[in-house]
Amino acid sequence: MELGVYTFGDVHRDPRTGTTISPEQRVRNLMEEIELADQVGLDVFGLGEHHRPDYAISAPSVVLAAAAVRTTQIRLTSAVTVLSSEDPVRVFQQFATVDLLSGGRAEIMAGRGSFIESFPLFGYDLDDYDELFAEKLDLLLRLRDSGRVTWSGRHRAALVDQPVYPRPVQEPIPVWVAVGGNPQSVVRAGALGLPLALAIIGGEPERFAPLAALHRRAAAQYGHGPLAVSINGHGFVADTTQAAADSFFTTYAEVMTQLGRERGWGAMTREQFDALTGLRGALAVGSPEQVAEKILFQHEVFGHQRYLMQSSLGAAPHREVLRSIELLGTEVAPVVRAEVARRTSASA
Repeated sequence: MELGVYTFGDVHRDPRTGTTISPEQRVRNLMEEIELADQVGLDVFGLGEHHRPDYAISAPSVVLAAAAVRTTQIRLTSAVTVLSSEDPVRVFQQFATVDLLSGGRAEIMAGRGSFIESFPLFGYDLDDYDELFAEKLDLLLRLRDSGRVTWSGRHRAALVDQPVYPRPVQEPIPVWVAVGGNPQSVVRAGALGLPLALAIIGGEPERFAPLAALHRRAAAQYGHGPLAVSINGHGFVADTTQAAADSFFTTYAEVMTQLGRERGWGAMTREQFDALTGLRGALAVGSPEQVAEKILFQHEVFGHQRYLMQSSLGAAPHREVLRSIELLGTEVAPVVRAEVARRTSASA
């Protein structure tokens, strides 16, 4: 089991102080988070792409390139690249460059995007939402798998025996498909032989289990071997249960309430939050023992190979986020890895 963290580089208003961190300071803090995650032995660090004032990262590959030369072991991935509004040639070149800088530790997590700001920004029509993603994913995989590409589509100029450089250290560079619950996207990932990143940010994770099963069936149907699944969700680790809940709730509720205003949800209450932190809820919030128990419970449901935690949500205090990363790497990860290894050995 691989464990890691991901973030969108939030620059939300802190509801406790009324202040907002500058993008400059947020990116500096982010470098410290990535370096610490590497030092404590976590496997993956992911950065999301957004084009909004409340997030500092619109170009994950640039930040990951900076992280590549300040880390030694941790894998560096987008989480996600909004491929529908990107140029796949540039995406491949950028992440191939990160791969070269990191000595073969780059990954691409491609998604359709849960926000829509990038579509008008880059001149795309939302009516083409799924077609854009399917076409551009096809091109990205062609670029990944061949040094010279001949390709044509509806949304980009054709390529005729075109060489694309640089080539990455990894051949092929890993590409994951990230989904929030769309069955069509899940089937597409399985059919193409691509690992699946499943974002679970609310409700009971068990209701997403059919999607993981659908991915496995699609992979088998199209002749692919077992494919990895990652569960990506919100979480926070502190020394005690109470400290974790008290630290995470205020900023988490601020973000979820803001999103609720945009998408038609109600305001997040403490009662709802506490329910989500229970064993069957979506939030992995608590002491190291509780968070390990939550991840292992989800492993029983999904049989997944990777878990990524989003801790620096909203205006979460930097010092407490660093502590969460430290505990995830030093106390949670060893317990989870050992138990998953035991389960795997017992079932062999």
